[in-house]
Amino acid sequence: MPRRREVAERVMIPDPKYNSELVAKFINSMLRDGKKSTAESLFYDAFDIIEKKTNEPPLKIFKQAIDNVKPAIEVKSRRVGGSSYQVPTEIRPSRRKALAIRWMIAFARKRSEKTMAQKLAAELLDAASKRGASVKKREDTHKMAEANKAFAHFRW
Repeated sequence: MPRRREVAERVMIPDPKYNSELVAKFINSMLRDGKKSTAESLFYDAFDIIEKKTNEPPLKIFKQAIDNVKPAIEVKSRRVGGSSYQVPTEIRPSRRKALAIRWMIAFARKRSEKTMAQKLAAELLDAASKRGASVKKREDTHKMAEANKAFAHFRW
């Protein structure tokens, strides 16, 4: 966090196939060792799998999945008088989206399906239907914030 001025948010170039900034952000978050074409092909293969399974537009399911995983509130550690408190704070929209994307990719990588495209497709379908590990992570985050609601007055 700079002291002098506000940092300008970078402009995302939408992806070529769906013309969506959200898809471009997701693909960029999937990158490993700068291999963007590999990440794109995995993502689009996952979309093809989703379309075959559901016969619905995959972009709609993807947006639904992201919305179901976005957390609204989180806890941050705050030191007050020698002890640390978990203080619940609201999350700004850009961080909500980033957390949802990060969680979905992380839990997709941990799944047991054979290829990454299948793992990603399964995680997106689970998240769209409000089940799966990434939705559970969101629920756990909300429960933690609810449990520490008593320390909300330490918010800064």
